[in-house]
Amino acid sequence: MTQKDITFVADFLTEHFNEAPELYNRKGKYFNVERVGQYLKDEDDDLVSPPNTEGNQWFNFLKNSTHLKESPLLFPYYPEKSLHFVKRQMEGVIDQCLQKPADVIGKSVHQAVCMSLYKTSQSEDSTPQLFKLPFLWNDKTSNIHYVLFTMLENSISKIYILRRHTDTSRAVSNGILAVEFGNFLNNSINESSDSRCYSCLDAHFYDDETVTVVLKESVEQEGKERLLAQLPLS
Repeated sequence: MTQKDITFVADFLTEHFNEAPELYNRKGKYFNVERVGQYLKDEDDDLVSPPNTEGNQWFNFLKNSTHLKESPLLFPYYPEKSLHFVKRQMEGVIDQCLQKPADVIGKSVHQAVCMSLYKTSQSEDSTPQLFKLPFLWNDKTSNIHYVLFTMLENSISKIYILRRHTDTSRAVSNGILAVEFGNFLNNSINESSDSRCYSCLDAHFYDDETVTVVLKESVEQEGKERLLAQLPLS
């Protein structure tokens, strides 16, 4: 570093970090780094050194466009304000846009059915995570919602399928059912029922007719198998 560089840094520190309020607004002969810092201040005051927008292609484009100049789709520009001010303005507009849909959707949602899946103790600290793998699928052809999930308590080899009609007034046969993998992949009837038991690692709908599952051997041994299976809903 040259002596000029060191002097520049020293002057900046003196001007902006010294307990001397009379120096805060002093114009120095060096480049003022506060040209950058002014954009980051969380204040509503105007910028000390607003940017020069002359020759800016975007502003010239807007100025010459009769359709875009007053368009409500373009967020207004505040050349005299910091980024914090603009951020608050934008958050206010977004909140206003989302409030009406939230009210309408919230009032239209109601409970269609209630199913008791399991019971836990009163203490939240001792409550284990029993619900896993929720995956949603909407069959637009038959207008049915599906939810895939597993229960970790005593049924790791099962995957549950919950079905509901999009028209809540209509019922669906087998609204909830479980598919148990267990030892269905055994190669012969001679194999032990406990030797090849599988549990579900993940499950997603492949399409309206097929579910894809990732299975693993439940037996604790080295080199446990992982299987990718396609199961028809039928």
